[in-house]
Amino acid sequence: MAQESDNLTPSPDRESESSGAIASPPQPSESHDFPHQSGAIADFFGFNTLRTTMRNEVLAGVTTFVTMAYILAVNPGILSEAVFLQEPGDLFGELVMATALSAALATLIMGLYAKLPFVLAPGMGVNAYFAFSVVLGLGIDWRVALAAVFIEGIIFILMTISNLRSKIVSAIPECIKHATTAGIGLFIAYIALKNAGIIVADEATFTTLGDLKSPATLVAVIGILLTSAFMARRITGALLWGILATALLGWIVGAAPWPSGFIGVPPLPTDLFGQAFVGLADVLATSVWQLFGIVFVLLFVDLFDTIGTLTGLGAKAGYIDEEGNFPGVEQAFMADAVGTTAGAVLGTSTVTTYIESASGISEGGRSGFTAIVAAALFALSILFIPLLSGIPAFATTPSLLIVGVLMMTGVRRIRWEDPAESIPSFLTILIMPLSFSIAEGLAMGLIAYPFIKAFQGKSHEVTIGMWILAIVFIIRFAVT
Repeated sequence: MAQESDNLTPSPDRESESSGAIASPPQPSESHDFPHQSGAIADFFGFNTLRTTMRNEVLAGVTTFVTMAYILAVNPGILSEAVFLQEPGDLFGELVMATALSAALATLIMGLYAKLPFVLAPGMGVNAYFAFSVVLGLGIDWRVALAAVFIEGIIFILMTISNLRSKIVSAIPECIKHATTAGIGLFIAYIALKNAGIIVADEATFTTLGDLKSPATLVAVIGILLTSAFMARRITGALLWGILATALLGWIVGAAPWPSGFIGVPPLPTDLFGQAFVGLADVLATSVWQLFGIVFVLLFVDLFDTIGTLTGLGAKAGYIDEEGNFPGVEQAFMADAVGTTAGAVLGTSTVTTYIESASGISEGGRSGFTAIVAAALFALSILFIPLLSGIPAFATTPSLLIVGVLMMTGVRRIRWEDPAESIPSFLTILIMPLSFSIAEGLAMGLIAYPFIKAFQGKSHEVTIGMWILAIVFIIRFAVT
């Protein structure tokens, strides 16, 4: 989950690895006399230069996969609410395949091209935006939404080649970046509670607590406690085990039917593959302002997500020197951009680098071979679609709620004593869940920030790009 760029807690025996930016990769803890590695794989990935071993890399790849395998159930669960043929959920199996294959492909590119131990998958937060804001909220056909993701990926590739990314980053204030992450976290948590029936609609108060005695809701509440316990004990793969434990409890008490099988031949993704190209033909029929808003939010979230995540992971792995240089970061950005483009073709939302890669780095992973191992495991996971398809929606509530918690960590970087930061940030965070739209919350923050700065007499601190964005969003609200 890329937004958790602050959640880089190392394991106790490797704490020194994440103490900050250092000039050379940290030494492994196994031995002071590092054994020389030989062979084609060791030479290609630079095991000796990085002071790593095949054992370290394999263990790191497995650890990262287990830590983020929850996405195989969560992403299809979210997208299947909006991406379907006849009824919600009828493309769940194909969405599992799209999730696994897009993660495997993007991670493979990261390993072979960037040679970094980072793993990619469809991003949390942006998948909720895709399903609930774009498709269900705006009524955009899901094929057109996939086309928008494809367009975003192409733009991101061009931005990586032209280095335009850095100019856009400088135009957006840091407080809005952190507020966006936190707002998405609240949005995801709100969706999780709604799907489990923990909160329900109410005519008098809009929302209220649901029936906690309902079997599915009660199991979800117990699952939240179990998953929280796993997280508190720092168990590797806590979110995945939380999903499986909640699902198992639901099956046992009859809150959900047992899965039809455990292993099976994966279905061909005939109803998803290439639908982004079908959607491209209908993009021109979409409102210009709607299309702009969709692509802008996709770009915004992916852009700052990836920058924050790669920076945090690069520091933890020891790739960033004292001057802040990160060799290979452009290749990492390209892997992310190509992954998004390919993911759209396969039938899933934006693919991004996951901060859970830090778990593998903490286990000693330093080269791209860590990513290769994780990619292979994602590819193998498509054999377990029958099991994943049987996981009820309420079983993902605990993991989504914890994801929301982890995404709130960046708010401490907002200067709450400064109204020019606190008010726009608060509006961004608050409006996202209340409007059920990431785009609307982001727009509110981007509009408020330059005007409040100007009221302070500090308009010189606002970039021209920021004023342009604010005016564009004002026009959008005025004409739509």
